[in-house]
Amino acid sequence: MSTRYILRMNQSHYLRTLINRLSRLDAAQGWVDDLNPTQLAALTYLAHANRFSRSPSHVADYLGTTRGTMSQTLKALERKGHVEEQRSESDKRSISYGLTASGQEATAAPSLMEAGLEGLSRDARDALAQLLTRLLKLSLAENQGRAFGVCKSLPLL
Repeated sequence: MSTRYILRMNQSHYLRTLINRLSRLDAAQGWVDDLNPTQLAALTYLAHANRFSRSPSHVADYLGTTRGTMSQTLKALERKGHVEEQRSESDKRSISYGLTASGQEATAAPSLMEAGLEGLSRDARDALAQLLTRLLKLSLAENQGRAFGVCKSLPLL
């Protein structure tokens, strides 16, 4: 193997390690008041999801968890007063969730990572967003996942 290939391979491994480490640190900082990181991630998803994508199955698919686990997470959020269950008028079995005022408030607080990213130039943030979007799309394709989007807003891949 060439030295160039080894350096590239090591650099890719290093970048993956950095991304994983940032993700874990961000999740660890995700404990906000009475919310664990999974509950906060569900609230964040619901804050950006359109009315067609607020069911427990959609939230579970987006967060890569089971529907049962997500149903329990959403019920805990409802007990805490952060979400409200909404049943479909046409199909009473169909459930979706909307944020309450306290749920909206919980998702409004910026994380330390967001504060750090604000220190980058607009061009640097755009380049990083493009790169991470590309990596996420490749990962979703590799794992037969599906991308998520928000109407007229930033994509929630």
